[in-house]
Amino acid sequence: MLISLNWLRELVTVELPPEQLAEVLTLAGFEVEEIIDRRAFAEGVVVGKVLDCQRHPNADKLSVCTVDLGQASPSTIVCGAPNVKAGIFVPVAPPKTYLPAIDLKLKPTKLRGVKSEGMICSLAELGLAKESEGIHIFPDEGMTVGSDVRPYLGLDDVILDLTSTANRADALSMVGVAREVAALTQGEVKLPQASTPKVAGKGGLTVRVTEKQACPVYIGTVIEGVKIGPSPDWLKFRLQGAGIRPINNVVDVTNYVLLEWGQPLHAFDRDRLQTLTNNPELAVGVRFAQGEESLPTLDGQTRTLQPQNLLITVNDRPVALAGVMGGEESEVHDQTTNLLLEAALFDPVAIRRSSRCQGLRTESSARYERGVNPVELDLACGRAIALITKLAGGQVVSQQADDSRPPVQDWTRTLELRLSRLQGVLGQVKKGEVLGEIEASEVEGILSALGCKLKAVSGSETVWQVTIPPYRYRDLEREIDLIEEVARLYGYDRFCDTLPRKTEPGILPPKRKAYNEIRSALRGIGLTEVVHYSLVKPEMAQVVIANPLLSEYSALRYELVNGLLDAFEYNQSQGNGALNAFEIGRIFHKLEDGKLGEADEIAGILGGSYFTSGRWTTSGKGSPMTWYEAKGLLESAFSRLGVTVNYQPCSTEALFHPGRTASLWLGEQELGIFGQLHPQVQRDRNFPEAVYVFQLQAEVLLSQMKHDEPTKFKVYSPYPAVERDLAFFAPVDLAVGTLAQTMEEAGKALLEQVELFDEYQGKGVPEGQRSLAFSLAYRAGDRTLTDEEVEPVHQKVRDALVEQFTVTLRS
Repeated sequence: MLISLNWLRELVTVELPPEQLAEVLTLAGFEVEEIIDRRAFAEGVVVGKVLDCQRHPNADKLSVCTVDLGQASPSTIVCGAPNVKAGIFVPVAPPKTYLPAIDLKLKPTKLRGVKSEGMICSLAELGLAKESEGIHIFPDEGMTVGSDVRPYLGLDDVILDLTSTANRADALSMVGVAREVAALTQGEVKLPQASTPKVAGKGGLTVRVTEKQACPVYIGTVIEGVKIGPSPDWLKFRLQGAGIRPINNVVDVTNYVLLEWGQPLHAFDRDRLQTLTNNPELAVGVRFAQGEESLPTLDGQTRTLQPQNLLITVNDRPVALAGVMGGEESEVHDQTTNLLLEAALFDPVAIRRSSRCQGLRTESSARYERGVNPVELDLACGRAIALITKLAGGQVVSQQADDSRPPVQDWTRTLELRLSRLQGVLGQVKKGEVLGEIEASEVEGILSALGCKLKAVSGSETVWQVTIPPYRYRDLEREIDLIEEVARLYGYDRFCDTLPRKTEPGILPPKRKAYNEIRSALRGIGLTEVVHYSLVKPEMAQVVIANPLLSEYSALRYELVNGLLDAFEYNQSQGNGALNAFEIGRIFHKLEDGKLGEADEIAGILGGSYFTSGRWTTSGKGSPMTWYEAKGLLESAFSRLGVTVNYQPCSTEALFHPGRTASLWLGEQELGIFGQLHPQVQRDRNFPEAVYVFQLQAEVLLSQMKHDEPTKFKVYSPYPAVERDLAFFAPVDLAVGTLAQTMEEAGKALLEQVELFDEYQGKGVPEGQRSLAFSLAYRAGDRTLTDEEVEPVHQKVRDALVEQFTVTLRS
């Protein structure tokens, strides 16, 4: 919010320079992002009077003006504005004046052969408008030539660009900031006052709110006989300083009260409302949108209304988006003579939903979303009525309200504050050259300055019952909130910095360390880690969010593979080649009992030509990765993690190739799945010939990792291995991995390696079986094995295969 220092000083006694006040506010939690010194916009610019104006002898569009600047002799200034003429008062920048708005320093010059000593300025050149058709002309009332122009243009002010936290709704008003400044500087607040308007008592207006929770109170006031015109300069200057464009005296008053009290108001043209409804009797209502309704709003758009939109209706016809923006058909215009002034409270949640579904956020909705002070609504309404009748004339002829607000005492609360608890939380503070603790008198002074009322608990001078003012009701809810307020106003810079007595090196938690090892292992096989949003489309999830920000991100993912497939497809479409990547993330799913569950998952994707160099050996074409190459890479990662994974055939997953997919097991626990993508998926996404995907349960992998045990070194045997071949017929559905595991268990004393080197199905092989041939390598670490040592072990392997699987041995 932009804070005018001149306006602020009318509300609170503060003499601090702008820079020092900005520092005080920032240290108290109100960040001042920028100090805009409007005085610099027209420093050195003075009031001048054009005594004479003649056409330039050498230019049709230029004028030669004689201007009185209050000096001994008039100045000659060449001006190109079409509205310059004799007898007017204008802002003049003499030579050596710098105008920051246009980055120009004036100096005497000649224009088409005529000397020019300065420049007659437009509002754009003084930083008060983006564009100007001509120079600015002052009214000639009480103008003194040669005097500083800044007081006449509202440029004798400094603006603080103040940012408040979301919990401080009261700081979105000048009154709220004034209260804060008064507490910080021990100043005195001088709130603007307004008398209760006198109502003539005419009828023609009723107010009936059907949505009491969304609109606790609505006050409608009819003012007749107003005269629309420009606002006085002081009002224009206030609005311009706050970044709001002046429109007319009535609309400007509603904006002024919005800035002053933080209470949004809206003025309707009553005659237009009567014309729209074809009824002189107006029945104002508040309800949610129904069916297919639309509303032209003040921004020139016709908006299709949604059920979340809270509406102001007249005779059940929508005329405004409640708390967000008024309707174009009932706006105040130059010929308006009768007004309907709205002052209301709206529920923050209702306004937030209404604003969001229309993609429209305004100064009004921003304040309603944070919460408007319900106690000061009548005061703000009275203030607006007083200003309108003062600046635009008119008479209040009717005021009706539908008020279901709770009593004033319900908008405050009493909290217990213990000095011992406060001192325990905040610790020691600096008091000059010594250290001490915050005292009871200081606590009472700070909280009293914030508008709180303190009452000592009977029998204790260090425990208080603190009554919270209504304008801080939404913010101060617990004892710790009061402690924070004391710390904030006491000054964070006055608290002691205390280092721990003993420092020790930090350690990573075992689970985090294990995840780092998994990442390192997967990066080691050439995969790049990627991160995707947990939010996905609803058709790709089991858990749907009740209040999503966007329909495309309205659910929580239940697996990671789809995100990797999308990333692979996008990289390939951008000419980046195949993306070999992995992701570790949280997934969400529904349990059998209907409850929601979540778990960590590890997924990866491999494809394309894994070896990008040396393509000259394949005539410049990439070589697709084979199933065994992909499996070997994954095996390498498992080996580094110290886990032994078993592979079992799997053909139940629709995403995977039915004959090239395996489920992964760690003992009796299912770890996940690995395999080639289904050919149909490959064609649909225009993927390379072979793309492989794995999906692992993180908890199962973590439970089997031995990351706390030191790595054991195994001596490499320098002695040669003794190789034996083993061939047999086995059922087609019997997995090679199962056979290899049985052979390793049977010959574990000396058997070092089992490798399949031949498979055959066809002529000479029994139906339903296949011929498999394995090479078995036997090795000892301390000697060369003899045939007498190898044969018993080899026979044991043969016997185990026959006993467990009834295979038919061929060798």
